[in-house]
Amino acid sequence: MLKKTDIEPQAYRDAMANFAGAVHVVTTDGPAGKRGATVIATCSVSDMPPTVLVCVNRENPKNDAFLKNGNFALNTLRADQQPLAVAFSGLSGLPPQERFALAQWDTIASGAPALMDALAVFDCELVDTKDHATHRVLFGKVTGLRIGDTLEPLIYFNRGYRAL
Repeated sequence: MLKKTDIEPQAYRDAMANFAGAVHVVTTDGPAGKRGATVIATCSVSDMPPTVLVCVNRENPKNDAFLKNGNFALNTLRADQQPLAVAFSGLSGLPPQERFALAQWDTIASGAPALMDALAVFDCELVDTKDHATHRVLFGKVTGLRIGDTLEPLIYFNRGYRAL
C-alpha cells in the first residue's frame, strides 16, 4: 500500500537508497576556481543537441563555482576508481588540490577538468540551471566527449559503492 501523506525526509532517503546509480565526479574550472564533487543524480536530456543534466547541492556555497565558471565535465567512474568517489564526496577530508592530485586530468573543450581514464567524459557548456529545494540542476550542452575503455562501472546502491 502506498502512503499518500507527507513523506518524511528519512523515509525518502531510505527509499532512494534502493535506487542504483552510476557514480560520477563533476568538475569545473575558471574564474571562480577549480571544483569537483561526487554525484549520482545525473542523466541524458537530449541527443540533439547533446545535453546532460547534473544535480548539485546548492546549500554548499562551493558549488556556486559551477554556475560562475559556466562549464562542467561529467566524468563517469570505473569500479576501481572508488577512492576518487570518496575523495570528491568530501568524506576523506582532503583539500581540493589533493583530491585532483589522485588522478590524471586534462581538458577537452570547456576548460573543466576531464578525468583521463574515465569510462566516459561529457565536457559541457552550462546552458541553463533550475533551483529546486536544496539542489541546483545544471543543464550542459556537450561540447566535448571522450569514451574510455569498457570496464566495470562504479555504482552507488544501498548507501555503498558496488561494481556492476
